Amino acid sequence: MSPHTPPLRGSLPPEGADLARERPFAAVAGPHAAALRGSAFRARGFTLIELLVAVSVMALLAVLSWGAIDGMQRTQQVTQVRADELLRLQSALGQWMADLDAVEVTDELPALNFDGRVLRLTRRDSGETARDSAGLRVVAWGRNSTTGQWTRWQSPPLRQREELARAWQRSAQWGEQGALVPRASVVSGNGGDAASDDSVLALMPVGQWQLFFHRGETWGNPLSAVGNESTGGQVTSPLPNGVRLVLTLPEGQVMAGTLVRDWVRPTLEAGQ
Repeated sequence: MSPHTPPLRGSLPPEGADLARERPFAAVAGPHAAALRGSAFRARGFTLIELLVAVSVMALLAVLSWGAIDGMQRTQQVTQVRADELLRLQSALGQWMADLDAVEVTDELPALNFDGRVLRLTRRDSGETARDSAGLRVVAWGRNSTTGQWTRWQSPPLRQREELARAWQRSAQWGEQGALVPRASVVSGNGGDAASDDSVLALMPVGQWQLFFHRGETWGNPLSAVGNESTGGQVTSPLPNGVRLVLTLPEGQVMAGTLVRDWVRPTLEAGQ
């Protein structure tokens, strides 16, 4: 056979042929040959099964991550709702204590009056004195039987006796009706009234509320005749040593059950 004749299929290569060209990886010895063979193996890519497995794992991770994020959002919403309820409770009790601290005793009206449904009082705004005060306010507290909200009513600042008496009457009517009395329904001797400036604010839901006055050495019913003067079925009491507020908070709130808050008259002296 001539040296220039091409080799037959399956025959050995001719003598002197370059084996490196026929077997490129065989010409490289040592660890470099294994690296070259590995790179050639990786160049062929992923199979369909491998891609499906990878996509399934990523989908599972996405579902788990979404569940965790949704749980965090729900927890944050519940926490925010609870925080808002607690803030409303603190604001309502703070306003209650501020009203009692600012009670002003006058010769015209009882400073503190409770008829079994509505507590009415006269007060000055916080930080005011008799000289720089814009006037007295009439404030009323009660529970709206329709909405179940503990509600506060107040008049604008009043300077004249007639205005104070009309505001006291409006607060009583509000307690009976559970809403502001329209201005047209209030009879005014001078053709005008401050009923349009009255304000009412629903503070928080309560199941029921009770009051106890402290006189002498015990807590008692504000409607008790002991130490009070009764007029027309209502009890007008002097300013007591303390007022105990008992609120029944409904279920589902940040705080449920019975809440008791005591107020002590700031001018109370030891031994009284």
